[in-house]
Formats: sequence, structure tokens, C-alpha cells
Amino acid sequence: MNKQIEFFSTHPGWLVQSDFDGTISLLDVTDTLLTRFGMPGWQELEAQWERGEIGSRECMKGQVALLDMSEDELRAHLDTIEIDPAFAGFVAVANSHAIGIQVVSDGIDYAIRHVLARHGLAHLEVIANRLVRVSERRWHLDSPWASAHCQRASGNCKCERLAEQQRLHGRVLYVGDSTSDFCVSHTADFVLAKHKLIAYCEKHGISHAPFTTFADATALLEKVTLGLETAA
Repeated sequence: MNKQIEFFSTHPGWLVQSDFDGTISLLDVTDTLLTRFGMPGWQELEAQWERGEIGSRECMKGQVALLDMSEDELRAHLDTIEIDPAFAGFVAVANSHAIGIQVVSDGIDYAIRHVLARHGLAHLEVIANRLVRVSERRWHLDSPWASAHCQRASGNCKCERLAEQQRLHGRVLYVGDSTSDFCVSHTADFVLAKHKLIAYCEKHGISHAPFTTFADATALLEKVTLGLETAA
């Protein structure tokens, strides 16, 4: 059942949670780092994760340990990462309706904050895995937002992050694009979906609206905040 129609009443407690890699950013930042700086072995970890043999937390932690880069090289690379040009406008519209935005990612906090800051969005709250420098060219990944109950064994359990905000704010609009967003989409109050997440929401009857860019998402956000019916 394609469940793309939902009625929203104006609610002062709406919060937006958005994925970063492939949703806000045009590319998956971790993938670009591994392609450029990864030592042999990271591809096999990726394959093990794709086969379901390890969770994303174990995969990411092993892959980050295989990055060979200085901090200057890391920052220079992150300076090449672009985000959706309309995302800043999306943030501005959300702010105009007193709706907070959290960036909730199973990616790398350092990378996300650096990229957002380059685009004037350093004020956004980022919840993600923590990158720790252990030597001149080696790195470690901490996962302070992991959960023993996470079905995906992620470094950041998005389902728990969403439930926390539902308790605080009442309703959460979730924005995502791919596999790390599948589980959490079941418990979000509404989903703005792109790429793989569209077909997943359609298959599982999850209330959602598809979007291509954040220009589309901004129009949909306004319908939510104004209490209009959305029909995608």
C-alpha cells in the first residue's frame, strides 16, 4: 500500500531529524574518505556488512581504523564536499516556524560539522559517531550513541534518538535516503524520503512524501507546519 497521504495539524512540538550522508550531502562522506585514504581491507569490511555478517558500528569502526591521513588532509578533503544547495533554505523555513533540526547520522561527527560549518550551518545540532585522532595519521571511531537494543547494530541508534525527541516534542518529521534510515522510518510521525527510502516506505506502507532536493522538502515542510494535507 502506498501511504503518501497524511493530515498534519499545526503542532508547536514538531522537530525535524535528518540523515546527512546522501541526504544533506551530495555524496556519502565516509565512502569518499575510504576511497581516497583507506588502506587495504576496508572493502572486505564493507562486503561483510552488506552480507549481514557484521553491524554498521563494527564495520565503520574497522574502516576508520584503516584511514591513513593527516588532519590537514582530512580538512582539505572535506572542503570539497558539497551539500544540497537548498538545505540552508530548508533550515531557515524550519526556524521561521520555530521547528528545531537535528542532524542524526551513523557517519562521522567531525566530517559533518566541518562540512556544515563551511556552508554557514555550524549552529545545527549533530548527533553522530565521534572521530578520535590517535596519532599523526591514524584515527579511532567512538560510538557514544550506540545501543545494545539496536536492530542494525549501528554506531548511532536512530530509533532511540527519534523516540527521545518524540517524548520531548511530540512529533518528529524524519528526512532520509537509504538503508540506515529504514528502521527509524517505521516510528517517525512522517517521513520525507529520497532514493532507496522511497521504495522502502512504499513497500511497508509508511506515511511519507518523496523528494528530490531540499527545495521540494521545504515546500513539504511548509505544508506540515501550516497544517495542510499533503498528497505526494
